Amino acid sequence: MHEKKPWLKFYGEIPESIDYPRVTMYEAVMRTVARCPDAVAYDFLGYTSTYRQFGKEIDRCADALASLGMKKGDRITISMPTTPQGIICFYAANKLGAVASMIHPLSTPKEIEFYLNLSKSRFALTLDAFYGKFAEVRKRTPLEILILARIPDYLSGIKKIGFHLTKGRKIPKVPEDPMVRWWNDLMKDSYPPAPKAETGTDELAVILYSGGTTGVPKGIMLSNMNFISEGMQVSAVGKLSEEDALLAILPIFHGFGLGVCVNACFMGAPRASSFPSSPRKPWPN
Repeated sequence: MHEKKPWLKFYGEIPESIDYPRVTMYEAVMRTVARCPDAVAYDFLGYTSTYRQFGKEIDRCADALASLGMKKGDRITISMPTTPQGIICFYAANKLGAVASMIHPLSTPKEIEFYLNLSKSRFALTLDAFYGKFAEVRKRTPLEILILARIPDYLSGIKKIGFHLTKGRKIPKVPEDPMVRWWNDLMKDSYPPAPKAETGTDELAVILYSGGTTGVPKGIMLSNMNFISEGMQVSAVGKLSEEDALLAILPIFHGFGLGVCVNACFMGAPRASSFPSSPRKPWPN
């Protein structure tokens, strides 16, 4: 066998093959939740969450999205920086069998209109600072519900004050709008438990976008298995475990940021951190 595959001698301790489970991304993350519920899942500017809490937030978000009418096959545009809200919503939508369309949070109104129409998104999640751009184009798109999050949603008291004094006070106030739902309100309310959709591992789960260097950006259609296989490969090569930490600074609308810094991280169970904190075993170079 090794004579036919001479490159295997360079693999070292890396496995020659991996047995990929036929599951969704939501199911894969929940396996990690069950395996190490008390390990730290992520650290966002000092706010930490265990895997148990992370799993509960994903399920609560799925319940909220289902109450808003989201069902299997629906599309949600997630236009967020690398924050807990964007990641929690990503897995919650996957639980319901919806497709996450990931776009740059600094997209222009024209680009947002293009992405909403291309993905046929009835739902969207973005920051309050970008409300105006979505409101400007909604009549020319399928958009029905816009979920707004705030950066201070997951900041401690002193950091909330600091954000308001520096950036927050410059954000225009969002007017009363029946299209708008606020993240914090959705996550605090109670809803009937949303069942996990019967979704195949090869079904469409995510739409990422090309850079558009030869024209307009193209939607790249990715399945659950695309992310399962990438996540397990990265986890195996990096030997990731709950003892590791990974600095996730790449954006979640980017394949590397979403696939490696987020999805592979939660499969291998290291902590995803957006801010350096206590030292742990470094991720291999």
